[in-house]
Amino acid sequence: MITNEQLNRINELAKKKKEQGLTETEAKEQTKLRAEYLKSFRSSMLNTLENVKIYDPNGDDVTPQKIKDIQEKKKLH
Repeated sequence: MITNEQLNRINELAKKKKEQGLTETEAKEQTKLRAEYLKSFRSSMLNTLENVKIYDPNGDDVTPQKIKDIQEKKKLH
């Protein structure tokens, strides 16, 4: 999970890059922080998708079989 401090630092570096450029050290830090952010985001998105149930207007469960298989394997529903 990415902290607010890390997110603020990502934004600071992005702003600095746009305005005046980054040093080599700052560019490496930015790359590392962005990678951590993307890892956290992807993990969160995957968790959300694995826990979703989709219903049509008639109330029938139309969740794709691939998601149902994951849910069954992980005993989520």
